Amino acid sequence: MSYTTHVRGEFAIEPPLAWSEFNESKFAPENVANSYTPSLILRVSEERVDTEDGVFFRRTATALVMREIDEYRERGLVEEVQAAVDSFPGHAFTGRLECEGEENTDLWRVVVRDGRAVRVEPRIVWPDEDGAK
Repeated sequence: MSYTTHVRGEFAIEPPLAWSEFNESKFAPENVANSYTPSLILRVSEERVDTEDGVFFRRTATALVMREIDEYRERGLVEEVQAAVDSFPGHAFTGRLECEGEENTDLWRVVVRDGRAVRVEPRIVWPDEDGAK
């Protein structure tokens, strides 16, 4: 039996990635090689554009999200977020991934600060019950 981690959340990408920037990326949904890697993919939006030559669809990537993986075993999530950030210079990644392991004390987040993916651990502080110091 393996230890699993539940992850929710996303990173919005500003400005959104143009098709030419992500179509060959390992994070593009169409390029996912197997059921476990990468664990993150781009959320792709399509917009219908009418032109004098006909209709076409403009595809942009607006967010980096977790794939739906049963029994996800977090190995290198921070590094994978960093690889995505490094793959798309000139774009800001805002938001966070909330991670919760099987143990009730295993809570943490992945955030991007100044272009670096960082694991953030919570600090638990007990309130002073009687008001005395």
